[in-house]
Amino acid sequence: MAGSGGERAVGMRLNQYPADPGGGGSAGGGGPDLASSPAEKKAAADTLHNDIEPDTKKAGAWADDETSAVVKAFDAKDGHGWLTSGAVGKAHKTWGEQVQNLVNQLSGDESALRADTTLLSGTDVGVGDKARTVSVFDTYSSPPAH
Repeated sequence: MAGSGGERAVGMRLNQYPADPGGGGSAGGGGPDLASSPAEKKAAADTLHNDIEPDTKKAGAWADDETSAVVKAFDAKDGHGWLTSGAVGKAHKTWGEQVQNLVNQLSGDESALRADTTLLSGTDVGVGDKARTVSVFDTYSSPPAH
């Protein structure tokens, strides 16, 4: 197909789907295995709560003392200071906010893992209850026996 100035448009055509569309999966080339047991979900939630969240908080706070020392060292003395002090202070504030956002995300993930089994079971029961409402067939009476 010719474009302006005699250029040819370049395109791609697939004659079939790729053998592995990506996204991981099992060794046999099937889709990803998303099944997990309530015990595995509890173990993951416990790991988040007992290890990952506290370690993230510790790592986030690790630089507090050193950063405060830098801000103080470059702060104004006798009216003369370095711009570095304010910049490091702002960067540290942003770092603290990002750490808190990560901790909040981890906490949300933990809550979701703990609620997942209950939520899915509750949904199944709720759908079953709604699916089995009064039907027109419930009012049908059998013909008398001869």
